[in-house]
Amino acid sequence: MRKIVTATVFAMGMSIAAQAYAQPAQILSSLPTGTTVTNFYKQNVYDPSNNTIGTIDDVLISTEGRVSALIVGVGGFLGVGEKDVAIPFRAIRASRKDNNTWVLVLNTTKDALKAAPGFTYDKTSTTWVPAGK
Repeated sequence: MRKIVTATVFAMGMSIAAQAYAQPAQILSSLPTGTTVTNFYKQNVYDPSNNTIGTIDDVLISTEGRVSALIVGVGGFLGVGEKDVAIPFRAIRASRKDNNTWVLVLNTTKDALKAAPGFTYDKTSTTWVPAGK
């Protein structure tokens, strides 16, 4: 009798789990508050004195679905000799320039970014790893 009850409870649990995965994805009828990744990806980054100090090369999303970090390319010329560094997403802010356009501002210097630990993109694991590893 105990085996029948255990098997029944197990089967019910599996059925509920299967139903959860079988449900169709939610489709939104209105957009949540937010901004598009286009406002960050491949955009220039400026220091507080309005000097270009890098560009956003990648946007990292946590497993919870939140933007966790930005990869900023600094130095080099046309991507050659460029160093990629990671900054927390909360460290960057959007600011309006005189011509009414938005720019990304990071409270640091180009030299500080150049001195920071670098990262490289590993195509095999599709992740950023410390440079030189």
